[in-house]
Amino acid sequence: MTASRGRDDAGTASKILDVAERLVQVRGFNGFSYADIAAELHITKAALHYHFAGKADLGAALITRYASRFAGALAEVGAGPGEAGDKLAGYADLYLQVLRARKMCLCGMLAAEYQTLPPPMQDAVVGFFDRNETWLEGVLEQGRRDGGLQFAGSARDTARMIVGGLEGAMLVARPYGDIARFQAAAANLLAGLAPADRPGPGPGRPGQPKTTVGAPASTTGSLA
Repeated sequence: MTASRGRDDAGTASKILDVAERLVQVRGFNGFSYADIAAELHITKAALHYHFAGKADLGAALITRYASRFAGALAEVGAGPGEAGDKLAGYADLYLQVLRARKMCLCGMLAAEYQTLPPPMQDAVVGFFDRNETWLEGVLEQGRRDGGLQFAGSARDTARMIVGGLEGAMLVARPYGDIARFQAAAANLLAGLAPADRPGPGPGRPGQPKTTVGAPASTTGSLA
């Protein structure tokens, strides 16, 4: 009986997080209330408070779960046999998956509301971007060593440019409802990292970033 209750509790908590995550990615953290989640799941607000005492607790759990999935997807991309440019294209695909589902990056949405978030959530959002930049920094350093990537300045600064460029491209593509707009921006961003002495950018050329972002054959785990 206790085990069954535990499974039920875990299942309800997971459903709450699923609904809350979608609402954040569509409306923002300040754009929904516990009443919205309760109405969608046909449960009481008291049941919500049983699992997540307050909205700040819910928000922290959302970031933890999303960051864990994103880290898993990054590990999958990084473990692939492709060159550094292929891994960067795989990274951009993670954002594209979310945009195709008519959502925004969870932590990108939260970053827009940063000043209104409780401190634990603020710290978690910064941690998410820090981990992304660290992963990208490693890929960029690999590409520079192998000669497949070329960029001015530090790998850290370039990693920050990539994160900012992709988050911004998502944001601007959203009101247009134009996924191709994001894909073009991401492709141009990655193409700018190709060595100057290589032929013009193109998918599949050795040592160059793929410029086709969002190939159907992507094997990365879903974040949408």
